[in-house]
Order: sequence, then C-alpha cells, then structure tokens
Amino acid sequence: MSLKTNFKPTVCVATAAIASLPGLAAAALPGAQAPTRGEGTSWLQTLQNYGYDGFMLLGLILLGGMMVGVASHAFGVYHEIHEGRKKWRDLGLTAVVGVCLVGIGVFMVTKATGVL
Repeated sequence: MSLKTNFKPTVCVATAAIASLPGLAAAALPGAQAPTRGEGTSWLQTLQNYGYDGFMLLGLILLGGMMVGVASHAFGVYHEIHEGRKKWRDLGLTAVVGVCLVGIGVFMVTKATGVL
C-alpha cells in the first residue's frame, strides 16, 4: 500500500470530524433569559425591562471604570512616593478621595435606576 491510498480516507474522516464540532458545541448553549423585572404584559413593557437591564449593566461598567481609574491613580502616586516626588499623605488623600468618588458613583447609579 502506498501513502496516497491510506492518506485520502484519513483526511476525509478528520475533515468530517472537525466539521461536526461546531454543531456539538452549539448544542450546550443556554437559551435567552427573561429580563430581571419579568417579561411584562406587552412587548413595550418587555422592551422597557430589557432597557432597565441594559442601563444597570452600563452603570456597572462605569463604576468598574471608576474603580480602575482610582486604583491606577493610587499606583501612580505610590510610584512617585518611591521616587521622592510625593509623600505618604498624598497616597492617603488619594485613597480618601477615591473612596468618596466611588461611593458617590454607586449612590448616583442606585438613584438613577430607581427613577427608571
């Protein structure tokens, strides 16, 4: 037997197996979930409930960005302390102001979702 006669069926079987993998992976995906406030009695109310969930997600993303920004600034101040350009009180002030900013952000997002 030559290499060509054994190679062709092996390639066909491997190609068929690889082609069937996406179908197997898609079978385990979950279905769409209803909004957190429920589906509502009309399509407009359901759309409003999905909008509420979207706004909550946007608020969480903004708050996460605020936390990353505060932490990044604090690391920068910490680095400047070791270079001698800043003092430890500057890091403490950064922490206090950062906690206040994040707290105000959480308060504002909570109040805004209550308006919806």
